[in-house]
Amino acid sequence: MPRDSEATAWKPSTYGLPQSVISPAFEPSHADRNESRRLYHRAAADMADPVVQISPPEAVNRRSVTWPGMRAEIVQANRRGRINFRFCAPAHVLVMYERSVRYEGGTSIQGLPPSTVRDCSRKFIFVPAGHEFHDWQEPRTLPRVAFFYFHPTQFASSAELGFSDTCFAPRLFFADRALWDTALKLRTLIESGGSDHRGYLEALGIVLTHELVRLNTGRGFAEVSGNGSLAAWQRRKTADYIEEHLAEPISLAALAQLVDLSPNYFCRAFGQSFGMPPLRYHTHQRIERAKALLAKHGESMTEVGLAVGYSEASAFSTAFRRVTGVTPSSYRRSLR
Repeated sequence: MPRDSEATAWKPSTYGLPQSVISPAFEPSHADRNESRRLYHRAAADMADPVVQISPPEAVNRRSVTWPGMRAEIVQANRRGRINFRFCAPAHVLVMYERSVRYEGGTSIQGLPPSTVRDCSRKFIFVPAGHEFHDWQEPRTLPRVAFFYFHPTQFASSAELGFSDTCFAPRLFFADRALWDTALKLRTLIESGGSDHRGYLEALGIVLTHELVRLNTGRGFAEVSGNGSLAAWQRRKTADYIEEHLAEPISLAALAQLVDLSPNYFCRAFGQSFGMPPLRYHTHQRIERAKALLAKHGESMTEVGLAVGYSEASAFSTAFRRVTGVTPSSYRRSLR
């Protein structure tokens, strides 16, 4: 059942974790790894509720609530300066970055390449039980993060869910609308006093576990690769959308929303994936379509321009020449 005393007030806390397991370095040293593993085995032995270690502990306010099989906490930074997050325990943790933009930073999960993504807002990280997790940042905006902890053994009685038997993969910086909506409801409920709505709190927790099982199968998983580029499905979805709307203006915001990313991060990730900004890619694809139409010799220059979104022949000619180095008419003559 939820612990009422934990859900009633914000307060800085280390939850009794030893200071020795908190290190400012991004890449864990051999000693750090040994300490993380020691913490893991100690937690496995006494099954105390494990939580993310935060250093310095006084840099954040933490609020949490616990119910059978799960624990959730909201962490709000209260000052600027470097902050470290570490975790390694016999529990899964879903990290929800509600607001987090950093000047510098790095994030690593055991088994995945590290990421230096700057804008982590509206992203998730999933750390399977036993995996080492470390995140450090020099925040540009005071981070607001929610952590959802899942104890696999305590879900063993729910055979239909299959949560305890699922082998989860680590996930670094991904987005998913259904998961976000559920996690946001949980966060809002905790802030408003989750102990007053225990049935709803536990129901939302079950929904969240179902979403995680669904995502782990790969169906509808909205992830961003660790090197800062778009995931394969995001590249396909973006390219297909641009192809279907070649003759129309396309805003950066619309493309970013299509793949559940912020406009700023999407623009950087798109450039990393396609080698050019979204607007230039859109123009290039227009010109490629125009080249195919010009090769058919069935339409005038004006008609071809209109077909790819240029209402004026001069604008079409300028764009075509900028991309190909020749005018549309010269290109058509070269095909004869």
